[in-house]
Amino acid sequence: MSTRVSVEHTVQDLGVIFDSRLTMADHVAAVCRSGYYYQLRQLRPVVHFLSADGAKEVVHAFILSRLDYCNLLLTGVANCLLRRLQSLQNMAAHLGAPRREHITPILRQLHWLPVRQRVPYKLATLAL
Repeated sequence: MSTRVSVEHTVQDLGVIFDSRLTMADHVAAVCRSGYYYQLRQLRPVVHFLSADGAKEVVHAFILSRLDYCNLLLTGVANCLLRRLQSLQNMAAHLGAPRREHITPILRQLHWLPVRQRVPYKLATLAL
């Protein structure tokens, strides 16, 4: 008689999902899933009733805080994962801006670094 051992391929610690190869793909998928399907969907109807500063604060509290949480662990991950997170940040930035406008001026106006630059910036601020 043989016994089968169930092997977990992911483990969650402090809200960060680690997979067996440390690719962080499951963590990025979870952040994007909660950001797109839960947070952005609920913020979209409400943000139009807020001032520009209020909308920026609400988006920062609900979306960017998720992007920034433990993002030092994203150092060296694949570009496709960073692009998924960048897409979430772009959607959050477009909440208060016209849809036809290009994203780069919107990010500069909001003083938001792109995801690829947020990770080393946070590392540099913690190392000081």
